[in-house]
Amino acid sequence: MAREIFILRRLDHLNVVKLEGLVTPRMSCSMYLVFEYMEHDLARLAASPDVKFTVPQVKRYMQQLLAGLEHCHNHDVLHRDIKGSNLLVDNEGILKIADFGLATFYDPNHKHPMTSRSAGCILAELLDGTPAMPGRIEVEQVHKIFKLCGSPSEQYWKKSKLPLAAMFKPKISYKQCIRDTFRDFPPSSLDSLLLVETLLAFDPAERQTATDALRSKFFTTKPYACEPSSLPQYPSSKELDANKLRDEETRRS
Repeated sequence: MAREIFILRRLDHLNVVKLEGLVTPRMSCSMYLVFEYMEHDLARLAASPDVKFTVPQVKRYMQQLLAGLEHCHNHDVLHRDIKGSNLLVDNEGILKIADFGLATFYDPNHKHPMTSRSAGCILAELLDGTPAMPGRIEVEQVHKIFKLCGSPSEQYWKKSKLPLAAMFKPKISYKQCIRDTFRDFPPSSLDSLLLVETLLAFDPAERQTATDALRSKFFTTKPYACEPSSLPQYPSSKELDANKLRDEETRRS
C-alpha cells in the first residue's frame, strides 16, 4: 500500500483518480485510502444493455484514457492493471484511471518506451461490444492473444529475456487476424482498426505509446470526439444492475 500511496501522490492529472486522504481508525491497525467520488466504471456501463456508445463517445473516453496513461508514463509509472472496472466515469463525462494497487515504477532508461497494449483491448471492446480476448487462465489468455495478434517471430523468442517465456510458445503459427475479427466495427471508425493493430502489436518495438496513439488518425478524422459535457447522464450503477437482472430473469422465463 505504501508504494500505491507514493505513486498516487506523485501523479496529478484530470484523468487519474485523486487521493483525497488517508483514514486510520483508532481501534484498528488498518488504513483506508479516500478518493474522490465517481459514479460509474466503464466496464459496468459497457456491459449494460441500456448503454450504447457512439463513435464520438468512444473517442472521448479513449482520449481521456490515453491522456491519463501518457501522464503516468511520463512520470515513470506503469499501471499494470488497466481494465474497464478500473476506469471510473463521473456524471460530468470525465474518465479517471483508478486502482494503482499493482502499479510500479519503470526504468526510464529501458530499451523500449512504455506502451499501452491494454488501451487497445479497451478500444476494441468499446467498439465491438464484447471482450477482445476472454480467457479463464493465463495459458488460455496468452493463446487467445496469439490467435488474434499473430504468433511472435522466432527472432522475438530468441531475444526475449522473460523467465519461462518459452513455455508459452505456441506449437502452431498463427497469422494476425485483427481486421477480420473486428470487421463489424462501425463504418465511421475504420481508422480504429489501424489503431487497435498498433496498440496490440506483440513486439514492444512495434507497439504505439500513449502519445503516439493520441496523434493517430482515429482522433484527427471525423466524426471527432464529443465534449465530455455532451456525454449522456447514465443511470446509477444500482439501476443498471437492476435492469440487467430483470433482463436475465425475462430471458429465463
